[in-house]
Amino acid sequence: MKKYNIGVIPGDGTGPEVVAESIKVLKAAGKKFGFETDLEYFDFDGTRYLKTGVVLEDSDIDKVRTKEAVLLGAIGHPDVKPGILEKGILLKLRFSLDQYINLRPVKLYEGVETPLKDKGPNEIDFVVIRENTEGLYTGAGGFLKKGTLDEVAIQESINTRKGVERCLRFAFDYTRKRNKKKKLTLCGKTNVLTYAFDLWERTFYEVAKEYPDIQTDYAHVDATCMWMVKNPEFFDVIVTDNMFGDIITDLGAVIQGGMGIAAGGNINPNGVSMYEPIGGSAPKYTGRNIINPLAAIAAGQMMLEQLGEEKAGAAIENAIMKAVRENIKSMSAGKMGYSTTEVGDLIVSYL
Repeated sequence: MKKYNIGVIPGDGTGPEVVAESIKVLKAAGKKFGFETDLEYFDFDGTRYLKTGVVLEDSDIDKVRTKEAVLLGAIGHPDVKPGILEKGILLKLRFSLDQYINLRPVKLYEGVETPLKDKGPNEIDFVVIRENTEGLYTGAGGFLKKGTLDEVAIQESINTRKGVERCLRFAFDYTRKRNKKKKLTLCGKTNVLTYAFDLWERTFYEVAKEYPDIQTDYAHVDATCMWMVKNPEFFDVIVTDNMFGDIITDLGAVIQGGMGIAAGGNINPNGVSMYEPIGGSAPKYTGRNIINPLAAIAAGQMMLEQLGEEKAGAAIENAIMKAVRENIKSMSAGKMGYSTTEVGDLIVSYL
C-alpha cells in the first residue's frame, strides 16, 4: 500500500480544530482508495514562540524537507505582534522550501452564497497563480532616520527573470492541463510599475510562443478586481506577482463564498509543497467547535491531487459539493447548522 509522509503544522487558534477534520477525511479517503498517510506534527506556532522565543530554526526546516507535503492549519496568535509569526514561519517556509507557486482555485459550489448578483457556479470557476517567493515579500529595503521627522521607508519589489519565467511556465502548463477555456490572463500594472511589469509582460509573451493552444490576455490589477466582481466568467487562469496575487485571491475567496471554503497550495513542483485554508487563526472561535473546516478539508484534497491521488481528491471535492448543496446552511462559523466535528463526519459519510 502506498504511504505518504506528511508534515502537519496545526498552528494557532482554530488551526488545530480544522486540521483535525482534514486529517479525519484524509484517513477515510486512504481506506477507500488504498493509501496511508504517515503524519508528523510540528509545533511551529505562537505558543512555542511565547514560551521559548523561537520562531523557526534551520533544523526545523530540515525536518520539513523530509516530507512529501505539508498540511498547515493557521498562523497568528493574539499575543504575538503581527509580522513576527507570518514572516518567521510562513514566509520562511515558503522561501526556504522554494515554494514559488501559490495556487488558489476560486470555485463557487452550488448551495454556497456569493455576494455577486446573478452569478453562480457556471460563472465563478477560475484559478489564480501567484508568484510566491519574490516581489515585495523578499523584505528588501529599510529605514533611514527612523522615528524622526525626516524618516524614510523603502520597500523594494525584487523580480528576477528566472523567478518570473518559472512562474509563467507553471501557469501555461496548468492552463493547458486544466483544459477549460485555455485562456491565461496576466494581471499587472504596466502603466505605472514600468520596470517590474515590463519584465513580466515581455517574458509572458515570449513564453506564450511555446503554447500556441493557449489564448493570452492582459489586465491591469484594478481592472482585474473590477472584472472579478462584474464578470468573473471572463477568467480561466490568472497569473500575477506576489503582492497583487495576495490581494486578488482574498477577493476571490469572498466571491466563492468566504474564507470558510477557500483553500490554497504553496507549491514547489520539484520539492515539498504546503497546503492550507486561506483564512486566519480566528482566535475568538478557538475551542468552541463552531469553525468551518471545509477549507482545511479542501486543502487536504488539493494535497492529494498534487501527490497523484486524483481519484481520492475528486471524491473529497464531490463530498464537499454534496454537503454544501444538501446540508450545510452557511459558510460562517456558528451558522453552518453543524459543529466543526460534525462537518468532518458529514464529509466522511459522503466518501
